[in-house]
Amino acid sequence: MRIKHFFLTVLILIIISACGGSSTEIAPPTVVPTHTPLPAATIIPTPSTPLAILVIPTDMDKAASDLYQKTVYDLAQGSGFRFQVRNELTAADVTDPTLKVVVVLPPDPGVVTYATAAPNVQFLAVDIPNVTAGGNVSVLAGTDQVEVPAFLAGYVAAMITDEYLIGMIIPKDNPDAQRAFYAFDNGKKYYCGKCGTFLLYAFGYPQYVEIPADEKPERYGGYANVLINDRKVQTLYIYPTLANPDFLSYLGTQGVQLIGTSAPDPRPGGWVMTIRPDTVKAIQNAWPQLIAGQGGVNVQSPLGITDVDSSILTPGKLRLAQETLDALLAGRILTSNP
Repeated sequence: MRIKHFFLTVLILIIISACGGSSTEIAPPTVVPTHTPLPAATIIPTPSTPLAILVIPTDMDKAASDLYQKTVYDLAQGSGFRFQVRNELTAADVTDPTLKVVVVLPPDPGVVTYATAAPNVQFLAVDIPNVTAGGNVSVLAGTDQVEVPAFLAGYVAAMITDEYLIGMIIPKDNPDAQRAFYAFDNGKKYYCGKCGTFLLYAFGYPQYVEIPADEKPERYGGYANVLINDRKVQTLYIYPTLANPDFLSYLGTQGVQLIGTSAPDPRPGGWVMTIRPDTVKAIQNAWPQLIAGQGGVNVQSPLGITDVDSSILTPGKLRLAQETLDALLAGRILTSNP
């Protein structure tokens, strides 16, 4: 009996040791360290942070309004300023001790009066009539250049027109307009050299007509028809003082291509591009002086190309036009003959 108990005990021990096996410690998974970049430092505005205000009218075109707001917002953020938009300016606004810069678009809310009341604030008046630069008021006015846009118009007109049949409409007995025509002609020459075609030699392009100063605007179309019908001009550049919306709309029905310094809304048929002051670029250029407290200056607006019809002025041609404009503004190309 004892022997049976002995063998039974041994058997149980063997079974237990067989079932237990050997224990193996499982290592935890290896974690590969990763680098998480810290977020960029963000300036948190406080009541003492310098303030910039943009004053724009409520009836401004939405696209233009959005562009001005984004422009000044980006400049303010980049300078560590707070930014606010107003549709009008009040005395309470300009007495804010944190206010440093005010950019104002027409109509005039009383820039001169507010500037006098807030001598430590820099004001930039954008295209506001009868406001002159001085003290803490800087003025951004439309460019008075006539030769640069005319040269570029002649360059682009030659680029997009068969046989270089191009022309210009100018006011009569106006020295600035005559200089603009010579620049228009030089723009054509800059693009095509001598442009040796039979029509060019026979009739001399570009052609032009002069409109007397006392002529009624509703009769401008007759002068244009001389170029379009009699002289077969295919692309026209309109001198700025003659570019009233009704006249431009009429030209848009005549099957010609048009270049100007302002385009009515809606744009007329055949409108190629507008050569106009680049107000946004001018604000960007003026900003460093404004935030430095240096004002009282006239800010020159560089020219820009807008309202482009890409079916006429294709991307490659637009690139050439922009390169030429950049060179003109940098002084690398002269608009007139020596």
